[in-house]
Amino acid sequence: MMTKENVRSGPRLAASPTGALRAALLVAPPANIADARPLQGESSAVFERAALQFETLCATLRYFGCTPTVAQAGDGAGPNASAVADCALVFDDGAAILRPAVLSRRPETESVARELARLDLPIAWRTAPPGFIDGGDVLLVERTAFVGVGAGSNAFGRAGFAELVSAHGFEVVEVPVAGGSALRTVAGAIAHDTVAYAKGRVDAAAFSRLRAIEIDSDEALGAGVLNIGERHVIADLRYSKAVDALRKARVVVEAIDLYEFGKIGITPSMLAIALRRS
Repeated sequence: MMTKENVRSGPRLAASPTGALRAALLVAPPANIADARPLQGESSAVFERAALQFETLCATLRYFGCTPTVAQAGDGAGPNASAVADCALVFDDGAAILRPAVLSRRPETESVARELARLDLPIAWRTAPPGFIDGGDVLLVERTAFVGVGAGSNAFGRAGFAELVSAHGFEVVEVPVAGGSALRTVAGAIAHDTVAYAKGRVDAAAFSRLRAIEIDSDEALGAGVLNIGERHVIADLRYSKAVDALRKARVVVEAIDLYEFGKIGITPSMLAIALRRS
């Protein structure tokens, strides 16, 4: 279920899911990032390295014309707080505050809501109990909202979100996701007509009306790119085969080191909430 709030009218914000990214909200890695559970075979994330990599991400966004607003993780925030995309989505008329599946992460959404209010960005919708849905399980491409079906949402959350995006003119397509991954970590928006997806991790038939770039399953998280414009993305350079596949498909890829985040399953796509696109 989604509840609607009364908001004033304002400028169009994220009018296109793959338009040039002009403003974004990020959350700096918390000192307790080392407590995050690493992926199988990985070591724990190192805070000092994560902080440096985060600064590189912010500098890259600035270089390409995006103004990043960096918030600090609030009191009681968990080690995965930098995966801020789980907390909210911004549409052309305001923000939807989501309700993550992991109970301990739900206070993070209120920190994000306060930061959006500070930025004078209208908040129009909230996910209401008993529904829950992670923003990482929502991939917007043109006028389609792909919603991952897995541990990151329940039927109430998906139904409420479908109501929300339908009101914004999006068609909803549910996508089964394997391996417990969030959809946006194994599939990424490349352009208004193109997605990248990890072979064997999502149902490729869901993307049948789009051009699709297949990423090898052994680099599944390489598909979780951050779109900064039409056929222009930020990717984690550790996934070299994924970067090569994207470049062979004529995608402009800014490959940077985000290894400490990748260790705990956080992809570039999860590190920013798009506030404004042109």
